[in-house]
Amino acid sequence: MRAIVVSEWGGPETLVEREIERPEPGLNEILVRVRAAGVNPVDWKTRGSGGLIAWGEVPIVGWDVSGTVEAVGPGVTLYSPGDEVYGMPSFPRQAGGYAEYVVGPARHFARKPASLDHVRAAALPLAALTAWQALVDTAGVSAGQRVLVHAAAGGVGHLAVQIAKARGAYVIGTASAGKHDVLRDLGADEVIDYRTTDFEDAVTDVDIVIDALGGDTGQRSLKVLKPGGHLITLPGPDGLPADPGAVRASWVLVEPDLKGLQEIAALADKGLLRPLVDTVLPLEQAAKAHEIGELGRTTGKIVLTVA
Repeated sequence: MRAIVVSEWGGPETLVEREIERPEPGLNEILVRVRAAGVNPVDWKTRGSGGLIAWGEVPIVGWDVSGTVEAVGPGVTLYSPGDEVYGMPSFPRQAGGYAEYVVGPARHFARKPASLDHVRAAALPLAALTAWQALVDTAGVSAGQRVLVHAAAGGVGHLAVQIAKARGAYVIGTASAGKHDVLRDLGADEVIDYRTTDFEDAVTDVDIVIDALGGDTGQRSLKVLKPGGHLITLPGPDGLPADPGAVRASWVLVEPDLKGLQEIAALADKGLLRPLVDTVLPLEQAAKAHEIGELGRTTGKIVLTVA
């Protein structure tokens, strides 16, 4: 099969196309023929350093996939060949999503949202599960709460806005002015231009903050949280404030989640969750996809198509 492998840890130019052996499903695994693969910041961050991930003999980045079940391993009862599925297999261990085929535990996938094509479905798993696990599983977002989403037009952010809104929250997002109309269309109640306004001067009494930026954003966000509020940082534990005071602070690292994927698919099919796809490129242009992504200017996601 064709795959985009990391020839050595470094820049985008280290992503090269190679023919490698197609994997076979083992116990409780399925083999998926990939139709589209989502691109996430963790992909280029891993490509640049190798990260802490346990890699196989042939390093292949990518976790977001949407495609068709090609074969099932012993013990699998959820799917049959021909079923359309999407998922984030094996994260944070190697899945090898930038390839024509991928193998993973059956319960790391769910049935693809019927209302979405493979490109838009591939834009969802990692980012939507991150938002879901932060907002719903960790913070327990509920109707009437005030939620502040930083980098609200980004891959995770634009989905967090919609998930929070679907749960009945009042949603505030930070983004550059050019992305405000998009965020309002997705359901944001307020939008703040971070380039001209310090959010801590414009927002108060927030129940939940989703920090997808890191740096000093978490520390600054403590000022807008009400007592008992919850700060959730996504880039890493370094973003957690040393002393959160009267609020809670958590770092969320996304994990495969069948139930979460099913809930996300249900929202999409109800028209309550719409993934935005900024750029679509063929698999062989994975290096270009990383170059675009690393600029940090995309609205929504970048997706690779697999012929």
